[in-house]
Amino acid sequence: QVQLVESGGGLVQAGGSLRLSCAASARTFRTNAMGWFRQAPEKEREFVAVIWWSGGNTYYTDPVKGRFTISRDNAKNTVYLQMNSLKPEDTAVYYCASTVRVKAGMYRTDDMDYWGKGTPVTVSS
Repeated sequence: QVQLVESGGGLVQAGGSLRLSCAASARTFRTNAMGWFRQAPEKEREFVAVIWWSGGNTYYTDPVKGRFTISRDNAKNTVYLQMNSLKPEDTAVYYCASTVRVKAGMYRTDDMDYWGKGTPVTVSS
């Protein structure tokens, strides 16, 4: 089983930056992609970004394109989410997730196999 631990969340002013990290306990053949999702209060969990371990393909939801960057360090089994130009509407709990599935485009929550416990991000106006 893959265990995922997120870190890096916090409080930041609008226009600021944060970098989230997700450390995986082990990378097995059953994990081919890593993603970030977020869930704002009283809203459904939504896709943010995904990266393939092999090849490094990345996909983003439209609201974060040009502001967020997902990256990976294969040697450390760690995925990052660099978030720049943050807006109050980015406020949410951010979850890391892994999956065996590789596909172009956005992922659904039920595409993912393992989840972290989340790290909160609050952007003040």
